[in-house]
Amino acid sequence: MKKPFIEIAIFFLLSVSAVCAHANLSGFLSDLNNQAKADRKGFSVKLSTQFGFPLPRVQAIIKTVGLPADAFMCLQLSQMTNKQPERVVQTYKRNKKKGWGAIAKELGIKPGSAEFHALKSGDFTFTGKRGVKTGKGQDKRKGKGKGKGRKK
Repeated sequence: MKKPFIEIAIFFLLSVSAVCAHANLSGFLSDLNNQAKADRKGFSVKLSTQFGFPLPRVQAIIKTVGLPADAFMCLQLSQMTNKQPERVVQTYKRNKKKGWGAIAKELGIKPGSAEFHALKSGDFTFTGKRGVKTGKGQDKRKGKGKGKGRKK
């Protein structure tokens, strides 16, 4: 009698956590779109600065993907996978209906990795400052990792 109850409870908890993770990424992306709506030029400049690509290249990516938040994600995945943004954009265009998880997998981000967890939870920052990396177990304060010799 207890076993089916436990299985149902575990299924429910896993379902709720998946919805929460999706809501976090969705909320983050929605917030980015709102920021861009308020100041399109400033948003583009911040993307350019944060990811280190020339402004015209960033503006072309935004125009290609349509939504500013999608441009952010393409640049973020480019940074995480060390692939050119245009390659990420091509993968995005082929798989956008499948979602960011499928796009990340096709680009080589393994499910269960720190990068994949960051993607699913929306654990990214948009500061407009160069060198702020997140989504790879990085400390958002100064870009310091949690690697060997670092206390948690």
